[in-house]
Amino acid sequence: MLFLKADDLKTGMRLAKPIYNKNGVMLYERNSKLTNQGIVSIHNFGLIGVYILEPAEPVPPMTEDDIAFERFQAMSVFAIKEILDAISKQKEPKNMYPFANQVIKQYGTLHHKINFVQNLRSAEDAVYKHALNTAILCALISKQLKLEFKKQLDVVVAGILYDIGELLVPLSLRKMKSSEMDDETRDKIYTYRIAGYQLLNKFYDLDPNVRRTATLGCKELYQLSSDEEEAVDIKVQEVEILKVAAVFDNMTAMKYEEEPLSEISALRYLQDKKNGFDQDVVVGLVNSINILNPGVCVELSNGDRGLVIAEGSLDILKPFVLSFKDNQVLNLADDRVSSEIQIVDIMKTMDNRHVVNSDLLATYQGNGLAMGQKRDKKHF
Repeated sequence: MLFLKADDLKTGMRLAKPIYNKNGVMLYERNSKLTNQGIVSIHNFGLIGVYILEPAEPVPPMTEDDIAFERFQAMSVFAIKEILDAISKQKEPKNMYPFANQVIKQYGTLHHKINFVQNLRSAEDAVYKHALNTAILCALISKQLKLEFKKQLDVVVAGILYDIGELLVPLSLRKMKSSEMDDETRDKIYTYRIAGYQLLNKFYDLDPNVRRTATLGCKELYQLSSDEEEAVDIKVQEVEILKVAAVFDNMTAMKYEEEPLSEISALRYLQDKKNGFDQDVVVGLVNSINILNPGVCVELSNGDRGLVIAEGSLDILKPFVLSFKDNQVLNLADDRVSSEIQIVDIMKTMDNRHVVNSDLLATYQGNGLAMGQKRDKKHF
């Protein structure tokens, strides 16, 4: 799968992902061949580019949940844009709460994990897509933590709003990579983030708990210094959810200007206690999205690669892995194994979804063992 700019598209190329309009209507299906009219439409939609299948590449598998997630993302970006653009102009965001309710209905009531698949972001749409995905993650995590509906709604709305200052940053600065910025540029961006914080703090029609969650989250994530609000000594659960959701999305987002980190790298950062994230919230994130589920290919510290065949029951980073080198099953939850071999990272591709034959997978997983029961070769 390749990502090509809109200017580089040619007729006959096959789409790797569907294209939707703002109402969620599919305009072009996966595997559709591009025509001249299709290429013109892509330019008219304002898309910076699309994912294209290589000549001999099959269409990647997608579950019904995956299709629904991509459709929801595609249509929701337009709603998010209207909300944030209105607030940045100090106008009333009319559809903010109906949209937040929609996010909760879709992702704040689930009883299973989802594939959290990122869409590519450009400087033009990164703020909107980050707000959307932060809100979705807030809904997922708050469900795992069993927040009452009012608090769940508050944290989802705060997830939409907290990064409004980034929208005030001029596009020329948003397009710069971190490595290209000097101290003067960083100071300019800091002032816009302060302005965004002040904008939220003076948004008097906003629910007080939403304002507190959004402004505290903004201050802590961007390390802003302001006298507008008193310091809070105790941790606020909604703020902790917002911080974990925002950091995970930012670290793993596919950005046109920069390479993303893998879900493993982001999770290790969040699990590192010296970084100050609430570990109950991090567990809520782990229980919401697929990270090292069966079918994921991983790189191991011994230089080998392998296939995850069963999730780690106690530690998500210590699953059962089938080694490609010798076809052996490694239980990374076993201290004797993990002392020598650990997962370095996920083998990342442009689209790392997968569908695994469950019957074939069962032949590697073997049977369960009772406490104290010895394992013998027939279990593999």
